Amino acid sequence: MDRHIQVLPDKGAIIQTALQLILERAQAAIAQRGRFTIALAGGGTPKPLYEALAQQSLPWDKVWIFWGDERYVPPTHPDSNEGMARQAWLNHVPIPAEQIVPMPTDADDPAIAAQRHNQQLLDLFQPPAGTMPSLDLILLGIGDDGHTASLFPHSAALTVSDRLVTVGNKDGQPRITFTAPFINQAATVLFLVAGASKQAALTEIFSDTGDDAVYPARLIRPQGELWWLLDTAAAQGVPSLL
Repeated sequence: MDRHIQVLPDKGAIIQTALQLILERAQAAIAQRGRFTIALAGGGTPKPLYEALAQQSLPWDKVWIFWGDERYVPPTHPDSNEGMARQAWLNHVPIPAEQIVPMPTDADDPAIAAQRHNQQLLDLFQPPAGTMPSLDLILLGIGDDGHTASLFPHSAALTVSDRLVTVGNKDGQPRITFTAPFINQAATVLFLVAGASKQAALTEIFSDTGDDAVYPARLIRPQGELWWLLDTAAAQGVPSLL
């Protein structure tokens, strides 16, 4: 694992650094393989990043969009990660519709939706039997509790290792989420973390002795590059960063 931690002055600097990292990796992937695959994160932190990406001049016909997790609501719902990304970015650039691959949230049973999306990804990438595909870049954040994607502390999703997609659970509310092993196949994983409320979780995530079940972001140890972009408010007081 190739880990990089950058402490930046503020959220704006996180966004600018993330934008450059994404553009560089998109251009490299398209040059090497003819396409760039990226999984998006939800929440407030990446929204200005998506707005900035909407202003770029990438070869959009070679970009494929996925999501690392999704709340179990329709895409028109205010809490939808898909809806936010479409409004901020995807509705403003000419990515072919079939290359935007949201997580389904229309089944009566979230487990059925997760199984359907798992099969959709396998059909699309067609990895060799017994292996998982590798996305070029996965964007992630963390919660104050140390969760990432919809991998929440002490939840059953943390132990799923034979699928790309599973059901997450937040206080009884179902989510659809990539599994930790699938995230770890990525060429690049990029965490965006802002705010003083993240200090306690970051201390445990970066600790040599932290508990993966309590702070699930610790499970993210990709085969490729791991980037942590932190603002000074989030990094302040984290012992390993002092």
